[in-house]
Amino acid sequence: MPSSPPPKALPDSMKLLIGAGGIYAAFLYYGSLQEDVFRYTAADGSKFNQAWFLQVLEALANVVIGYVGMQIMGPTKNIPLTMFGISGASQVTAKACTSLALANGLSFPVATLAKSGKMAPVMAGSLLLGGATYTTREYLQVVAIIGGTAIVSMGKKKGGTSTSSMLGVGYIVLSLILDGVTAGFQKRLKKETAEAGVKPKPYDFMFWTNLFMCGTALVVALGLGELSTGFAFCQREPEILSAIIKFSICSAVGQSFIFYTIANFDPLVLSTVTTTRKIFSVLLSIFMKGHTLSGTGWAGIALACFGIVSELHSK
Repeated sequence: MPSSPPPKALPDSMKLLIGAGGIYAAFLYYGSLQEDVFRYTAADGSKFNQAWFLQVLEALANVVIGYVGMQIMGPTKNIPLTMFGISGASQVTAKACTSLALANGLSFPVATLAKSGKMAPVMAGSLLLGGATYTTREYLQVVAIIGGTAIVSMGKKKGGTSTSSMLGVGYIVLSLILDGVTAGFQKRLKKETAEAGVKPKPYDFMFWTNLFMCGTALVVALGLGELSTGFAFCQREPEILSAIIKFSICSAVGQSFIFYTIANFDPLVLSTVTTTRKIFSVLLSIFMKGHTLSGTGWAGIALACFGIVSELHSK
């Protein structure tokens, strides 16, 4: 009996539709839910501000999905875990600072645009510590993103429901600095795994990084008392609990689609998808969440988006 022909592989266009569609759907909803969580006001006037509690649940969802994926794909043995721990701690602190920025009054569009300028602390660190050099275009890209973000934060119309507090700005700056630190740790992590002769698979990275992220967030949440206050707030406000659960699931599902895209396309494709997603997240927030911008604010949006797209084009 002749053997049946092997199943046809999906065309690249369909793979791209699956990967990009999954990333867009998961992270656009993720951003919307994150904004809803920190803009929510209970009947007694209290707000959710337990950022570390939120990070525990988000990282835990990623650990579960990462573990399942790791078992399906096969775990990599003898992975050096020290740098996973350091990188995970740095990364979860950066994410917590972003949430704290939102909890302290920074609007979601401003926070998202500011996070798109994460190249700035990386460049500063490399210039100060590594003697790196950059082109004029790269400097202009960073100036456009940061300048556009500053214009947006100052260009909100009076009567807008969200203001950018100085504390929120401080947290987002700290988050950007930690992004630069995390990038350095991740480079060391790749170097150490190469020296150890192991090549972790995507779900190895997802599981181990998020395991240490979850552990770090749990320790900090316990130390700050956020575990008990976070659960208490969710018990009083089931709407917030539902949003946090969906937020955590979106994070894990989105990460899976990112790894799917990495496995099927070169990094530029993923960079294109994630970069344009940020722009759409900003626009979706402005149109769906009641943010009002003056003409100056829209000029800032255009300038920041130009910097983001220019950075992408240079890759």
